[in-house]
Amino acid sequence: MDQVLMDINDICATLPHRYPFLLVDKIVAIENNVFIRGIKNVTMNEPFFTGHFPDYPVMPGVLVIEALAQAAVILAYKSGSSKMPDGERGIILFAGIDEARFKRQVIPGDVLVLEAEMIRTTRGVGKYKARALVDGKVACEAVLMAALRPPLRSAAQKTAEAQQVID
Repeated sequence: MDQVLMDINDICATLPHRYPFLLVDKIVAIENNVFIRGIKNVTMNEPFFTGHFPDYPVMPGVLVIEALAQAAVILAYKSGSSKMPDGERGIILFAGIDEARFKRQVIPGDVLVLEAEMIRTTRGVGKYKARALVDGKVACEAVLMAALRPPLRSAAQKTAEAQQVID
C-alpha cells in the first residue's frame, strides 16, 4: 500500500477547490519539479452520476482531465511554482490540453490513480504529461498546461486598495 504524503486536509490547504469540485483525495508520491501520484476514489455518491448517463454511471471524461489537472497543479504548488515576481502567492490555473485520449471508462468503485510528470516550466507556464489509471490500465492520458496568475481580489479588497491610494 502506498504511503499517504498528503491527506485531504493537506490538499485543501494547497488547492482552492472544494466539494463537489475537489477531485483528488490523497497524494501518495511526489518528487518536486518531477512527478506526482494521487488517488481519487470514485463512488456512486459523486454528484455528476445523477445526471451523466444515470442508467449507466460513467465519470465524465472532462472530470478525469480536471482530476489530472488538479494533481499537476499540486505538483506545481509543492515545487514552488506559485510565487509571483513580487513574492506573493499566485493562483495556478488550468491553461491547456493537448493529445487527450480516453482508453477506458471510469465507473463507481474504481480507484483512479492520477499521475503527472513535469515536462517544463517557462515564464509561469508549466507543461505536464499526465495519465489516469484504473487497475494499472490507462483510462486517460493527456499533455496539460497550467499558468501562474495573480490572485483574484474581492471587491472589498479592491476598494480598500483604492482608498489607500486616495489617502
